[in-house]
Amino acid sequence: MKRRNFIKKAGITGAVLGTTPSIFAQDFSANSNTKKSTLPIAIATWNFHEATKKAGSLLDNGTSALDAVEQGVMVEESNLKNTTVGNGGAPDRDGNVTLDACIMSPNGNAGAVVYLKNIEHPVSVARKVMEDTPHVMLAGEGALQFAIQNGFKKQNLLTEDSEKAWKEWLKEKEYKPIINIENHDTIGMLCIDKDGDIAGACTTSGLAYKMNGRVGDSPIIGSGLYVDNEVGGAAATGMGEAIMKSVGSFLVVELMRNGRSPQEACKEAIERIVKKNDNHNDFQACFIAINKDGEVGGYSIHDGFSYAKYQDSENENVKCKSYL
Repeated sequence: MKRRNFIKKAGITGAVLGTTPSIFAQDFSANSNTKKSTLPIAIATWNFHEATKKAGSLLDNGTSALDAVEQGVMVEESNLKNTTVGNGGAPDRDGNVTLDACIMSPNGNAGAVVYLKNIEHPVSVARKVMEDTPHVMLAGEGALQFAIQNGFKKQNLLTEDSEKAWKEWLKEKEYKPIINIENHDTIGMLCIDKDGDIAGACTTSGLAYKMNGRVGDSPIIGSGLYVDNEVGGAAATGMGEAIMKSVGSFLVVELMRNGRSPQEACKEAIERIVKKNDNHNDFQACFIAINKDGEVGGYSIHDGFSYAKYQDSENENVKCKSYL
């Protein structure tokens, strides 16, 4: 059952929203010399080159941006060597592997799941939420029930290696986020297809040994991911609490709406996080972005962040500038 039919049967009526000006009063002029890049393009946080290769190859063959981002991040959800995304993700301090994900389509629809257990591909469940329900987010047992009802199979996601590392951590129980440990963390992906449509996805198992029930920025629309097909898209990785407090990905897109390039927008969003957090030396936060012209950018608090980029059948790892 598609979202439209679901809404009709549920008796939900729509409301017409008026057009409102941007929430940002300052207007920045666009780069006048900008030339449109060759499409399609796929970018992802960190050097997840296999994910961008998968998405980019699909885009080259005419696949939509929405299908490409889902299939792209699924590569990492199945990667047992990646201990903070999908299957094999590091558990919380109680030994539970809990997954968060979200997805956004070019038409502005969005879906998300949080605190999902025993399902390898939370991004696909998030897409089901987006397309087959009137909701944006399902959590915990409700998300699991919905997944099973839609044919997803339960499985144990705690691998032998992740369990061994967790039991070793239990000996000291020291919880201290490590800068750039996110290099094996959240994958946020943005794709622009041959038609110029933009979609995004973000998926993670969150901070290793987090408190039971903790949810970060990754599945939160506007924080870990935001897409406006008229403007562009942005995705985040790093310390989720800091990114949520700034509604970071939405901020990046709104800055692009007001004329900032993707690079400028990512930089300003990081500067705002730094300004609001006196302890910014102790954590990492990063953004990537793409605009409607195919320009891309990325920026972080600390050195060491990069993003994978697929364009013109070539895959590269792009090192980003940083505040520190």
